[in-house]
Amino acid sequence: MSKEIKVLNFICLVTAVAFLGGAVLNLITSGDLLTTDNLFFTMVCLVMALLFAINPLLYLRSIGKLPIPFLNSSPPAVAQVSGASASPRIRSTATSKTPELLDAKGRAVPPDVRAMVSRMGQTEPKDA
Repeated sequence: MSKEIKVLNFICLVTAVAFLGGAVLNLITSGDLLTTDNLFFTMVCLVMALLFAINPLLYLRSIGKLPIPFLNSSPPAVAQVSGASASPRIRSTATSKTPELLDAKGRAVPPDVRAMVSRMGQTEPKDA
């Protein structure tokens, strides 16, 4: 399976380079650049090159060989409230002061429930 993926990605990259070459060749050999026909042919070649280049780029990103700039590499830890246990577990993150609470299915907890959970965690001083 890995060899098939590599062959298909190679074919896609060769096709994308061929379409880019067609667009460049059109720009070099055409006498008048701003005619409707030349712009149409150039845009069709560029869009086809993009379509054939997307699949290999997404594959490289999925295996971790293509880093995306300005994107955090590790997601921050998320606080969770487990519905299965009797006492809710709340793990705080080091990046935020108030952790985001999630229910057992991973959905965000509404603000009123978040307020109730925060009140449960507080201990009130008892009068002696």
